[in-house]
Amino acid sequence: MEIRATTDEDLAGFISTIHAAFGRFPDTPTGGPMWSALELDRCLRAVTEDGRPVGTTAAYSFELTLPGQVLAPAAGVTAVGVLPSHRRQGVLSALMRRQLTDLRARGDFLAVLLSSEAVIYRRFGYGPATYTQRITVSRHRAAFAPPRAGGTATGSIELLPRADCGQILAEVYDRYRRWQPGALSRPPHWWASGAGQPPISATPRFIAVHRDDGGVPDGYASYSLAESGTLTVDEIITTDDAVFTALARFALGHDLIAQVVVKHVPPGHPLRWQLADFRAGEVTQDTDWLWVRLLDIPRALTARGWFADGELVLDVDDPALGERGRYLLTVRDGKAECLPTDRAPDLSLDVSDLGSIYLGGTAPSLLVRAGHIQAHHPEAAARADVLFRADRAPHCLHWF
Repeated sequence: MEIRATTDEDLAGFISTIHAAFGRFPDTPTGGPMWSALELDRCLRAVTEDGRPVGTTAAYSFELTLPGQVLAPAAGVTAVGVLPSHRRQGVLSALMRRQLTDLRARGDFLAVLLSSEAVIYRRFGYGPATYTQRITVSRHRAAFAPPRAGGTATGSIELLPRADCGQILAEVYDRYRRWQPGALSRPPHWWASGAGQPPISATPRFIAVHRDDGGVPDGYASYSLAESGTLTVDEIITTDDAVFTALARFALGHDLIAQVVVKHVPPGHPLRWQLADFRAGEVTQDTDWLWVRLLDIPRALTARGWFADGELVLDVDDPALGERGRYLLTVRDGKAECLPTDRAPDLSLDVSDLGSIYLGGTAPSLLVRAGHIQAHHPEAAARADVLFRADRAPHCLHWF
């Protein structure tokens, strides 16, 4: 078996292989709009001696918003699959390790992915770093409680077909993702080609656009209505809690529906508290979303913003790349320095655990309690919690 780069001539074979790995058939030989954003120079194939592709992996070029509203380049790993006939033969490990080597050679210091199975990617250094919830509300229990402390949005909501508001969606999302830690960019060619899932794709959707008092769009909700009477909200995008509430209220007030499903609600969001019946907002899914992998630990730790001063010595094991390093992380006035050190460690951890705590969505002390991270003295976990906290909880809803 050999790991090879992918050329234009190989694209049809790449697409058919990844679809077969998931038991599906491609819409077209090149996959259709869903796969139109593939970057061939970042696609790898595992090929048998007689030239048959049996496994694939690829990466997109994204920007990831880090704590402190720092925008950092990140490789979005995707299209990872091995044919059922060749699983448990080392194909996936060979692909992933080659990809990690290639990402480093390109200068990437962060990689991210969405995991179809939670047991696969820790061994390659990825850790779950953002989480998301699906909330289902029965229409007859969807009344909102009167706000006791203000915070009601002003402005207006306009209903538009998806085909008429692509530029609005792109602009509102771009403002949002620059503000929200854990969010990923949606490059212009994704919107232009309709790559991915709604509302990026051209799949018919209704779009509720919220405009401020000056008529400027400052939020949107993308939704569809099934014959079963379920209204499904793909995403609500805004930087303003009051605008989120206005758009949620719009969806929950829709006539001729039985229930509303909001697919991506950040954990800790106030939506359930805003309902007159707290139990009406049922959490029907609570799951990990974005997994993070640090490829260059000093670069990654010095890239993000920090909100407390302090020092930590981190002893980091990276079995996938056969590396182990000890780093002194020093934070002063929101900036970090990260250097190799021989000092005794405060924490010993796997690189996948470092990925989990990197965006501030997972407390280091939680992983200490779980037996993942070893704290070498009683104050270490609490100090790490303070140091790694973010300006706001990270959240990602982009599918790739």
